[in-house]
Amino acid sequence: MKVNILGSEWEVVRLKQDEDPGLKHADGYADFTTRRIVVIKAEPTDDSVEDLEAYMRKVTRHEIVHAFFFESGLHGNSLHCEEPWATNEEMVDWFAFQGEKIYKAWGEANAL
Repeated sequence: MKVNILGSEWEVVRLKQDEDPGLKHADGYADFTTRRIVVIKAEPTDDSVEDLEAYMRKVTRHEIVHAFFFESGLHGNSLHCEEPWATNEEMVDWFAFQGEKIYKAWGEANAL
């Protein structure tokens, strides 16, 4: 499916772990070079969470936020904050301004 991230079109796909080497060490990732978000197509195992669909939506939301950081120009500067992001006023303001757009993208990706 396609999702609009601050005016850029990103593709969101779900793949099985054995279909993408990037899923060997993570359950999802955002590829900034191709504007593609890959989320694991989780399958039940003995140690998996019960609601796999809810888990995959959570991973999708997480990766969409990474895409928003990239499209906002924050991706390359994330290690240069003087204080932790959780208490950084710039980050709080960013989420306050971008929240509605992020929510819309999550909806487009059926991640809610």
